[in-house]
Amino acid sequence: MTDNTNDTTKMVPGDGYVQSFARGLAVIRSFSAEAPAQTMTEVAQRTGLTRAGARRILHTLHALGYVEIEGRQFRLTAKVLDLGFAYLSSLPVWSLAEPYMEALVKDVHESSSIAVLNGKEIIYVLRVPTEKIIAINLSVGSRLPAYCSSMGRVLLAGLSDEDLARELAETELVARTPHTITDPERLLEELRKVRKQGWCIIDQELELGLISVAAPIRGRNGKVMAAINIGMSSSRVSRERVENEILPKLLATARQINERVLHSRAF
Repeated sequence: MTDNTNDTTKMVPGDGYVQSFARGLAVIRSFSAEAPAQTMTEVAQRTGLTRAGARRILHTLHALGYVEIEGRQFRLTAKVLDLGFAYLSSLPVWSLAEPYMEALVKDVHESSSIAVLNGKEIIYVLRVPTEKIIAINLSVGSRLPAYCSSMGRVLLAGLSDEDLARELAETELVARTPHTITDPERLLEELRKVRKQGWCIIDQELELGLISVAAPIRGRNGKVMAAINIGMSSSRVSRERVENEILPKLLATARQINERVLHSRAF
């Protein structure tokens, strides 16, 4: 899992940089599924702050309703979700896309998601599930590595050559399964292929038994702003069926969403 709690220390502050605000965000981000409750000392250790600094920020967040205190333990409250929903509601593409995704899911009987790129990871911003369960439990806000996920490769392929080279240079290519591409040159070749063909299939590289196909969603400027996918169990769906039946329907849905984005005044 990527540790993002110290990202603020890697930035080069400019004249408009507010260090106390950056530290507050670092404290919020220090909480995770692995650390849902922390003591003041643990927050300080995870963020690189002094204990006194962590204390001031935690009590400020508590006063604002973003943190609750249980004895010596601090936990985030549901109010933190307001920060994420502010992002989702500020981009109407998600509400434009949802009806098309629902129709797609009803047609293919598989789950569909939309994600955006955030550094070396993708973040799920919209998901329409089916009743089928796969091993990875995904929801809005979930993160996955970009290099070995279908939406991640679509999003990476949408970067400029310069930005792509930088991201790949800073990414540790870990073999999540025996099928994961971990050779940088081979991955770069695969990303160029994805960029040319306009879609990506990941066959058990992220997780054994999981096959996923993704396509880009573009802004009015033509740049890739998000990716849409369909995730399936390889025990139910063959790669041949994915390419011949599922992919054309996904691409059609992506075109519908892109058309709506193109004619929306919000972009």
